[in-house]
Amino acid sequence: MKKKFNKRQLAGFKKLILRRKEEVVKDIKHISEDTLKKTQKEASGDISGYTYHMADVATDTYDREFSLGLASNERELLYELDDALKKTDEGTFGICEECKNMITKTRLKAVLYARLCVKCQEKKEKK
Repeated sequence: MKKKFNKRQLAGFKKLILRRKEEVVKDIKHISEDTLKKTQKEASGDISGYTYHMADVATDTYDREFSLGLASNERELLYELDDALKKTDEGTFGICEECKNMITKTRLKAVLYARLCVKCQEKKEKK
């Protein structure tokens, strides 16, 4: 197996990472706008002066927490993508952090921020 991707290959992966990063940023912005900028009454569609049922409050609270959890997961993905971008600049993108072999292009296209090759990932998951 080769030890590194060439500059053209790294540039191709960098373009994919930047595109994915843009999508994630849009997702985070959308989730944040939908969740944080509305009051609970607005989010529930109830704009009347009447109070609403405790079950409705619980459902709305759950929905907001669920959305914030999604935003948190998206932020984690953003950090991983930023790290992958840094690796493309350093020329270390696609090198398994465990065994130092190349991670296959197929795996990297599926998981742009993969840190481990399939074998090392499987070993990690068994532990």
